Amino acid sequence: MDENDLIQYIEKLVDEEKTLRSRTGEDGPSGEDLQRLGVIEERLDQCWDLLRQRRARAEFGDDPDRAQTRPADEVESYRQ
Repeated sequence: MDENDLIQYIEKLVDEEKTLRSRTGEDGPSGEDLQRLGVIEERLDQCWDLLRQRRARAEFGDDPDRAQTRPADEVESYRQ
Protein backbone atom coordinates (compact mmCIF):
# COMPACT_ATOMS: atom_id res chain seq x y z
CA MET A 1 0.00 0.00 0.00
CA ASP A 2 1.61 3.26 -1.10
CA GLU A 3 1.08 6.64 0.58
CA ASN A 4 -1.84 7.63 -1.66
CA ASP A 5 -3.62 4.33 -0.96
CA LEU A 6 -3.02 4.83 2.75
CA ILE A 7 -4.44 8.35 2.63
CA GLN A 8 -7.51 7.12 0.74
CA TYR A 9 -8.00 4.38 3.34
CA ILE A 10 -7.77 6.96 6.14
CA GLU A 11 -10.35 9.12 4.37
CA LYS A 12 -12.66 6.12 4.02
CA LEU A 13 -12.35 5.34 7.74
CA VAL A 14 -13.01 8.97 8.67
CA ASP A 15 -16.13 9.01 6.48
CA GLU A 16 -17.35 5.79 8.06
CA GLU A 17 -16.73 7.22 11.53
CA LYS A 18 -18.70 10.37 10.66
CA THR A 19 -21.58 8.28 9.34
CA LEU A 20 -21.72 6.16 12.48
CA ARG A 21 -21.59 9.19 14.76
CA SER A 22 -24.29 11.03 12.78
CA ARG A 23 -26.85 8.24 12.97
CA THR A 24 -26.91 7.87 16.72
CA GLY A 25 -30.34 7.84 18.30
CA GLU A 26 -31.64 9.71 21.33
CA ASP A 27 -29.99 7.19 23.64
CA GLY A 28 -26.62 7.57 21.97
CA PRO A 29 -24.80 5.10 19.76
CA SER A 30 -25.86 1.46 19.84
CA GLY A 31 -23.53 -1.16 21.27
CA GLU A 32 -22.74 -2.38 17.77
CA ASP A 33 -21.93 1.16 16.61
CA LEU A 34 -19.70 1.72 19.65
CA GLN A 35 -17.83 -1.48 18.90
CA ARG A 36 -17.37 -0.49 15.26
CA LEU A 37 -16.22 3.00 16.29
CA GLY A 38 -13.59 1.42 18.53
CA VAL A 39 -12.28 -0.64 15.63
CA ILE A 40 -12.22 2.41 13.36
CA GLU A 41 -10.37 4.50 15.96
CA GLU A 42 -7.76 1.77 16.40
CA ARG A 43 -7.24 1.43 12.64
CA LEU A 44 -6.99 5.20 12.24
CA ASP A 45 -4.32 5.35 14.93
CA GLN A 46 -2.36 2.59 13.20
CA CYS A 47 -2.69 4.23 9.78
CA TRP A 48 -1.64 7.66 11.04
CA ASP A 49 1.38 6.10 12.77
CA LEU A 50 2.35 4.26 9.61
CA LEU A 51 1.97 7.40 7.51
CA ARG A 52 4.11 9.42 9.93
CA GLN A 53 6.78 6.69 9.94
CA ARG A 54 6.88 6.58 6.14
CA ARG A 55 7.14 10.35 5.87
CA ALA A 56 9.87 10.45 8.51
CA ARG A 57 11.77 7.64 6.75
CA ALA A 58 11.49 9.50 3.45
CA GLU A 59 12.77 12.69 5.08
CA PHE A 60 15.45 11.29 7.39
CA GLY A 61 16.30 7.96 5.78
CA ASP A 62 17.02 4.91 7.90
CA ASP A 63 18.30 7.04 10.80
CA PRO A 64 15.20 8.78 12.20
CA ASP A 65 17.21 9.94 15.22
CA ARG A 66 18.50 12.70 12.98
CA ALA A 67 15.04 14.17 13.45
CA GLN A 68 16.17 15.37 16.86
CA THR A 69 18.58 17.80 15.19
CA ARG A 70 15.83 19.37 13.10
CA PRO A 71 13.78 22.37 14.27
CA ALA A 72 10.75 21.27 16.27
CA ASP A 73 8.26 22.79 13.83
CA GLU A 74 9.61 20.62 10.99
CA VAL A 75 9.41 17.47 13.09
CA GLU A 76 5.94 18.37 14.38
CA SER A 77 4.69 18.74 10.80
CA TYR A 78 4.55 14.95 10.57
CA ARG A 79 1.68 14.93 13.05
CA GLN A 80 -0.57 16.67 10.56
